[in-house]
Amino acid sequence: MADEVVLLDLWASMFGMRVRIALAEKGIKYEYKEEDLKNKSPLLLQMNPIHKKIPVLIHNGKPVCESLIIVQYIDEVWKDKSPLLPSHPYQRAQARFWADFVDKKVYDVSRKLWTTKGEEKEAAKKEFFETYKILEGELGDKPYFGGETFGYVDLAFVTFYSWFYVVETFGEFSIEAECPKIIAWAKRCLQKETVAKTLPDQKKVYEFIRQMRGE
Repeated sequence: MADEVVLLDLWASMFGMRVRIALAEKGIKYEYKEEDLKNKSPLLLQMNPIHKKIPVLIHNGKPVCESLIIVQYIDEVWKDKSPLLPSHPYQRAQARFWADFVDKKVYDVSRKLWTTKGEEKEAAKKEFFETYKILEGELGDKPYFGGETFGYVDLAFVTFYSWFYVVETFGEFSIEAECPKIIAWAKRCLQKETVAKTLPDQKKVYEFIRQMRGE
């Protein structure tokens, strides 16, 4: 019996993009269902009754929620092609740590830049670059976070690239000027078709945020 895979998602979601890249890396065919977050579908509320958030992967009728958990699930179920997590337990733990760091820090510091003003915004800028400098340090001189090949941490972080124009516009700064290694790494990731085809245009994401803000 063929696997039935459905993804409940939103085109601009950096979390949903992670799942789309993972599915593309594994070559999995799936049905994509776009959600309106202001008017959530009965299916989304049924499949993710706790958080009521996207993305949700529905595999043969069973839901898996939270983007990093979904990516790990995809890697474990379809393990014959393009492994995303390292095989060694310690390296796996490290990859999970840094992906968790991206989840806990990068989204929050990015969001503050388009939701705050004045002193609060200045503090957010400082925190943003502190966070990115930590990630630059972890990347070091490696082509990817996991070493020589694109993997779990790259997938967790690269989807934020589509929001860089939003961050730079509201933050009034250049990420490349402060963190050139991050931009060089992101461009390296974008050479992968699975990444390039998944990430939406940065200006389109900016317009989406302006509409969300009621501008």
